[in-house]
This record gives sequence, structure tokens and C-alpha cells, in this order.
Amino acid sequence: MNAPELEKFINDYLKTSEFRDYCPNGIQVEGRTEVRKIVTGVSATQKLIDYAVSVNADAVLVHHGIFWKGDPQALRSFRKKRVETLIKNDINLFAYHLPLDAHPEIGNNVLLAENLGITIDGACDSGEKHPMVLKGHFSAPLSLADLIARVDHNLAHKSFAIGGGGDIIENVAWCTGSAYDFIELAAQNGADVFISGEIAERTVHTAEELGIDYIAAGHHCTEVFGIKKLGELLAGRFGLEVDFVNFPNNI
Repeated sequence: MNAPELEKFINDYLKTSEFRDYCPNGIQVEGRTEVRKIVTGVSATQKLIDYAVSVNADAVLVHHGIFWKGDPQALRSFRKKRVETLIKNDINLFAYHLPLDAHPEIGNNVLLAENLGITIDGACDSGEKHPMVLKGHFSAPLSLADLIARVDHNLAHKSFAIGGGGDIIENVAWCTGSAYDFIELAAQNGADVFISGEIAERTVHTAEELGIDYIAAGHHCTEVFGIKKLGELLAGRFGLEVDFVNFPNNI
């Protein structure tokens, strides 16, 4: 498939033009025109790029790309090596950030809910065109300890929890990745617990003072779902060979 045509399809499907993001969505590094084999993963690390080279992939498709607002503009050190490897091997780098978090069908947030057995009731930020903070409930109330065990088992990762509220949980709000500062919005929407990827020092105090539990389930592991599902979509729709590779990250 033609790389620009592939980019257009994904851009249209994820509605990337409707998002204000911290990074460019779409092709971040241009490679060969024809794309038949794609390696997908959460982040455009050197390890993932080297793997793509080893299997002669035409493109790397990730959630976290190389270029971010506020980063140095000079290509030096590890950034230079990543880009150099892609260009030397004529490999495209596609990256999709917020549009892949928020998508109503293959987004990280809706797929995390599916994974944890949460029924989606709506969004805490329902006034936004593309809500990022969802809310819902469990089919039956459960204890914080049982929820932590479910999160850790389903995501294959050791989470970090703050028991800032009560022990019995029914209503939940969540946002994958680095979204700890949405905890106040979650509390305002009546959530017993807020689940996100990471935690900051201030999150502990906020949870305790708002009376809400908080689970930092892991930035990486809460954002595996969307990119994997996007790759499966492309494979099914266009007959492309797609290889999802997960290099676990403790954060």
C-alpha cells in the first residue's frame, strides 16, 4: 500500500485534524513509498526500530513517536540514532497520540474499560469534542484490594495505589497514560476511584484530601491496546502484514 494513502486513511479514521496535540500525528519520518509490512508498538524506541530493521519492515507504527513539543530541536544523541536508523533503512515512522487515546472504538480508554470489565456511562469531560476522561461502573461493587488485583492481573503489571477514599468501589473514572491531574475532575463526577497510568507526588495529597482512591496502573501497559488494535484493523482492511511487538516498561 502507498504510504501517503495509508497515512490519509489513518488520519481520517482517527480524525487527527480535530485534535490539538503535543506532537505531530501521522508520518514523523518518511521512508519507502510502498508499505507491505508494519511493526507496531507503544513507543518508537531504538529497540523497536532495530527490531523493525531486523524483519525488513516498511513502517513502524506507534502511539509515542520521536518528536514532542518542548523537546530540543537538534537531532543529537539517542534522537539522532533513532532517526538515522529509520532513514538509513528507508523505514516510515507513523505515530498517533491523543487521537488514539480518545477513539470511541479502538481508543486506549475504551479498550482499557473492556479489559477491566467497566461499563462506560459517559465522560467526565463531556463538553469536549473528543472526551479523554471516561466514567463508568462495575457490574458489582468490589473492594479496592480486589480492584488492584484485577488491574495487576489483567495488565500484567504491578500498579501503585492510594487508598484516599472508601474501601468499596462501584463508580470509576479513568484516562490512560500520564493523566493523574484529572483526578479532581474524576472526584467531581462522583468516582470512587480514578485509574490512570502514572502518579505524581501531589497526586497522593489530592487523593487523600478529595476522598478518592487512585490507581497508577502503568503508562505503558494502559496504552498497549489502541496501537495493537489499530494494527489489526490495517491488517484486516488492507491485507498488510502487521507484527505487534511489546517491550514492557515498568512505568
